[in-house]
Amino acid sequence: MTSPETATDFDVTSDWHVANPYPFLRRLRHDRPVFWSDHLGMWVLTRYHDVRAAYRDHETYSSVGSLTISRTLTDEVKETLGEHRSFLDDFAANVDPPKHTRMRRAISRAFTPRAVARLGDEFRAKVDAVLDAVVPEGRADFTAEIAHLPSARLAAVFIGVPPEDEERVKHWVTSWFQLFLSPQPPERQRELAQDFLKYLDYVDRLVTERRAEPREDFASLMAELIGTDLSHREVVETISALLLGGNDTVPNGLSNAVHRLLRERHVWAEIVADRSLIPGMIEESLRIDGASLGSFRTTTREVTLHGTAIPAGTQLLLHADSAGHDETVFADPERFDIRRPNARDHMVFGYGVHHCVGAALSRLKMEIAFERLTTRLPSLRPAPGAAPAYRKSMVGRGLQTLPVEWDER
Repeated sequence: MTSPETATDFDVTSDWHVANPYPFLRRLRHDRPVFWSDHLGMWVLTRYHDVRAAYRDHETYSSVGSLTISRTLTDEVKETLGEHRSFLDDFAANVDPPKHTRMRRAISRAFTPRAVARLGDEFRAKVDAVLDAVVPEGRADFTAEIAHLPSARLAAVFIGVPPEDEERVKHWVTSWFQLFLSPQPPERQRELAQDFLKYLDYVDRLVTERRAEPREDFASLMAELIGTDLSHREVVETISALLLGGNDTVPNGLSNAVHRLLRERHVWAEIVADRSLIPGMIEESLRIDGASLGSFRTTTREVTLHGTAIPAGTQLLLHADSAGHDETVFADPERFDIRRPNARDHMVFGYGVHHCVGAALSRLKMEIAFERLTTRLPSLRPAPGAAPAYRKSMVGRGLQTLPVEWDER
């Protein structure tokens, strides 16, 4: 059986690929820092300084098409999706300057410090509402019942999705991730493609409605910019992508951090006793158990790196998760050290012009979640006899299930 110690390539269908890729990535950093993956069909950069340099050099490493990774789709499904198989072509993370600069400036209007603080207050209320429902039970699947709900609900409120539509949107978002970012059999691909088209249609109608009748939400704010700063498609794809992030990135980060803390129980006890340690713990958790594996880029010219020639027009994976374990930057990288002075130098939220515009909100949401968890569930622990399970994905380290329990109070 292939393991991270014996693997010779990435394999997103294997259990180790997301659960514990680090021995494999360590060998790549040491022996083949510029690695051609037959399985992914692209080059992979694994060293910290190479990844950071590529993020910074957007003229050589283009973001155009970076989120359109659909190599596993059947021809039938590609035909069904039509132009939408290139979904997110007009999202800020998927374009280069100057278009990226214009779009980022527009999107940033919704992420002022005051707006982020207000969203934090709403998130705190949603975390407490979820905990009110589960605390009396004494146990839960942390991923499904605690981590995902507050973040998904806040994303819906922020965008302007009515409460009655939240479950449908969450279902469609899950289908998007499964369709584009994890291998699926042909029959399942057909089902997911139909969900994806329903998702696009829903967001398109939401934008049209908000343009006609604005409200106090992000969809209305973006709809006001159509025809001046942004096109209709750019707004639809921006909203679609932000809903994806709210339903995935922060929940993954929370679940990964809790899983780590429950294995390193002394650290959980430390943050329960001293909540000022929570921000540092979050950065270290993002570094060591990054919710994102990295970003895709395409070379605009031939590049020679560590003696390896990478042709122009070639796709690469900038492996930020591997970079977070680079021992030349992070001393003793497999040790979970919540006081690590440079933990924040990880690149989970990207780097350079493509640093995530919602990073401050994501960090705040994680801080609030852990403040409430340590206050209300100080006895949180793994449920006996129930093992956590990772999902299989090309781009995200996330848990499908994380069974936990606590003492009822």
